[in-house]
This record gives sequence, C-alpha cells and structure tokens, in this order.
Amino acid sequence: MAEYHTVAKVGDIPDGQGIAYAVNGRMVAVFNQAGVYEAIDDFCPHMGASLAGGYVEDGVVICPWHAWRFKTCDGSWCDNPSIRVDRFDVRLQGDDIQICVPDEASPADGDSGSAS
Repeated sequence: MAEYHTVAKVGDIPDGQGIAYAVNGRMVAVFNQAGVYEAIDDFCPHMGASLAGGYVEDGVVICPWHAWRFKTCDGSWCDNPSIRVDRFDVRLQGDDIQICVPDEASPADGDSGSAS
C-alpha cells in the first residue's frame, strides 16, 4: 500500500512556483498556487525537462524547454488531454506537505495514458 511521505514544510515552496523532490524512487514536482499544493511527475514526456522549473500560472505549468503546458491538478497536457504525466495525492499534516507516490510497480491514480 502506498504511503504518504513528507517532502517540505508549508512556506518552503514559494507561491506560484514548484520544487522537485525524490519520493519513493520517482521525481515529483510539487507546486504551490495560493496555498494549494499539487504534485505531478517532474519530467516532461517530450524531452525530459524538469517541470518544477517551469512557469506556473492559473493551474498550468509551462515546460521550461519547449513550452509544453500541463495542468497541475491532473497532469494532462493542455494541447492533447489524452496525454498526461502522473499526478500524485498531496495532503497537509500540520505544517508538513506530504505526497503519496505508489511503488513503481503500481500505476499512479490508474493513469495508463502517460506518454513516453
């Protein structure tokens, strides 16, 4: 069963930005948008850029390399929603930001439409 892992404290991730964390063998981009935290796979499926380093606005992160846009709420690519990166559950426990990342053998959220 997947467990939640503490990755940061509230306030560690500046508003409107993301930071990548290694969780359970995966790199996860965690975004703060006005105190709402969302987490998706950190690697863009196009060329592997870190999405955590992208520009974030209105629930969308823009890949810093080639401007692919992904919704931070569900990981879907804005130009073709059938392509998506994995998303991960986030919860706050006190001032801890925690992410639930299944073991690599388990698909995240049942997503089977991830692009390679």
